[in-house]
This record gives sequence, structure tokens and C-alpha cells, in this order.
Amino acid sequence: MGVDVNKLEKLISKWQDILRLRDWDIKLKIVDTEWRKSGDIKIDMDDRKAVMLINNNPKSTNLEELVVHELLHLKLWGLDQMLEGLIVRVFGEDDDDIKKEFAMNQFFLLLESTVEDLTKGFLKANGCKEELSFGRLQKLIDDEIGC
Repeated sequence: MGVDVNKLEKLISKWQDILRLRDWDIKLKIVDTEWRKSGDIKIDMDDRKAVMLINNNPKSTNLEELVVHELLHLKLWGLDQMLEGLIVRVFGEDDDDIKKEFAMNQFFLLLESTVEDLTKGFLKANGCKEELSFGRLQKLIDDEIGC
């Protein structure tokens, strides 16, 4: 089946305007290999370029939600990098340090939940009628009840 590339490109363009990211060059790349994520974004802040990676078989059923989520990661990238840098400065480079691991896990959990909350708000404010994706949660439920 696969994702609709034209729809994704239109959504990226629409949300670049809404999120004031028009000064970024954003390229779409569809990931055809087995991948645990629905999407990701790779960012070059110096060049103001980004590559949005979208799984050709995403767990997310709402493509607009997926695009907005990844673009919000781009919008928050500077803050993300500053906080990661601060954690490394405080706890050092040792990835086996449990204090650093705790700080990083808490940071990433807060980042993801904040991006998801903002995504839901932007979608609602812009009249998105499509149901939010319950992809990750639905998989947990299916696994638990044996579907």
C-alpha cells in the first residue's frame, strides 16, 4: 500500500506556513525498509535544511498529525540541543552514568509529550477533523488481548 507522497508534500508545505518554517528547505524521504518509527526528522541548523523521514508503513494512521509532530521537532530543535548539551555538561560524557541516563530519559519523555500536546492543539485549532492516531497504544492493546 504505502503512504501518499503527494499528500505528505502538501501537508509539509501547509504546515511550514502555519508554523513559520518557510525559511527552511525540507526534503521528504520515504523509508521502505523495516523501521520501528513512523517518522523522524534530521536537521542541519547551520544550513536551515531538514530531511523528514516517513515510514512507508507508519504506525500512525493520521499523516497530518505525523507531519505536524515532526515539524514541531524542527521548530523546537534549538531548545532540544541546548538542553541536551546542558545535561552532558552537568553529567559528563559517560553514557553508563545512571544520573545522566535518568536526566536524558526524563528530558526525552518531556520533549515527546510536549511535542505531542502541541501537535494536538495545532491540529484542533486548524480544523483537522481526522481522528488522532492511536497506533502505538493500539499495538499494546492488540498484543495484550491477543489480536
